[in-house]
Amino acid sequence: MGVVVLEHVTKTFLMGGQKVHAVRDFSLDIDHGVFLAIAGPSGSGKSTVLNMIGCIDNPSEGRILIDGEDVSKKTADQLADLRARRIGFIFQTFNLLPVLTAYENVEYPLLQLSDVGRRERRERVEYFLNVVGLAQRKHNRPNQMSGGQRQRVAIARALAVQPSIVLADEPTANLDHKTGDAILELMREINRTLKTAFIFSTHDKRVMSMADRLVRIEDGRIAIIGEQDTNGKWHFQNLHGHTRQD
Repeated sequence: MGVVVLEHVTKTFLMGGQKVHAVRDFSLDIDHGVFLAIAGPSGSGKSTVLNMIGCIDNPSEGRILIDGEDVSKKTADQLADLRARRIGFIFQTFNLLPVLTAYENVEYPLLQLSDVGRRERRERVEYFLNVVGLAQRKHNRPNQMSGGQRQRVAIARALAVQPSIVLADEPTANLDHKTGDAILELMREINRTLKTAFIFSTHDKRVMSMADRLVRIEDGRIAIIGEQDTNGKWHFQNLHGHTRQD
């Protein structure tokens, strides 16, 4: 079983008294340590899928399992604990606390974990700031750093809880091309080294080309699933079961 399993997941919203399907009968098994890109046009449902995997939103139908646990059976407090311990989040707008230093921003989610003592917190923060190349910037606040540096702090913060999964919602959207390339290379290297699963919601073709697997969503449904082999060749399967290679 994968680190995340979605089984016949549907998500509906009420808009103007009408039921709108954001996601329809969505089933996907996501492997441990994968580098997965979920792509599709705006409004296709990819961010909704990411929010449900992140336990920020609940499916209207179907179920989601994380590390084999059915999250639909958990209370709000249990979901909050699961998010805090097993899921890291990276956002396109970084979402750093402006009054805190880089060190304090990375430390912040660890303060929610009562079983992580002060010494371990310090070791984790120092380690992950070093991993992202910002050990010398730990006393800087966000307004004293570039966009790329802020995103590196956000990556370190996501990794500090040692999650099973990192969810990245358009992480390169607010970065220039060169900085975006560097951030993607960093995340890929972390993925390979730490075996942490990265799941992206993205329009960025660079993310798609770097991924192990690609899921394209159209109108809330999976349209195409692709997998890149060790030789860099893509194998695609569409809705009707036809396969092709690129």
